[in-house]
Amino acid sequence: MSVNKKILVVDDEIDILDLLKYNLEKEGYQVEVAENGMEAVRIAKTFVPDLILLDIMMPGQDGVETCRQLREFKELANSFIIFLTARVEEYSEVAAFENGADDYLTKPIKPRALMSRINAIFRRSKKEVDQEEKVTAGDLHIDKQSYTVKRNDEEFSLPKKEFELLYFLAQHPGKVFSRDELLYNIWGTDVYVLARTVDVHVRKVREKIGDGYIATIKGVGYKFDAE
Repeated sequence: MSVNKKILVVDDEIDILDLLKYNLEKEGYQVEVAENGMEAVRIAKTFVPDLILLDIMMPGQDGVETCRQLREFKELANSFIIFLTARVEEYSEVAAFENGADDYLTKPIKPRALMSRINAIFRRSKKEVDQEEKVTAGDLHIDKQSYTVKRNDEEFSLPKKEFELLYFLAQHPGKVFSRDELLYNIWGTDVYVLARTVDVHVRKVREKIGDGYIATIKGVGYKFDAE
């Protein structure tokens, strides 16, 4: 049973909230629900969920903006955010990942498949925790235990997947990885995302720490190059 894991479900459809809450609690998770984005942000501040299931199309404040606000809280840096949406356009998926999503699933929801996906995410997360270590790459100090990136006295705040991308590349300085290899190593086989997602995350990392760390190898992929 997963009694120590907390999940926040955000959707404006009460039937979906009830369905997911029932199935998640049956799996042993602690569950809170919210019917809109503003309520989700308020609850998340005190509940501090390990994972958030977030609808995109909600009245007032949509899921993308809600995700952006959630990622501003340092306490939620390690929380997984999975979008649940009826929208299938590529731009919606890109917007979700640009604002800090970890996964993107389309409705209608299949509870058993969703529970399997969530359980796999937490299993993978536990394996990563068991392998935590610090990496010094160039003038960057990357600590996976605290999810911090420091350069001298400056500390950078990176969402979970941006951090994991930087951390993985920094572990293999000079080695070139294709987008598919990065998708496999960062997102795993349990999550389906576009290759373009890697480009989005690389751009976000560069915006935060500068352009001089992740090099683009045209037609191939990316490598860590602190020189």
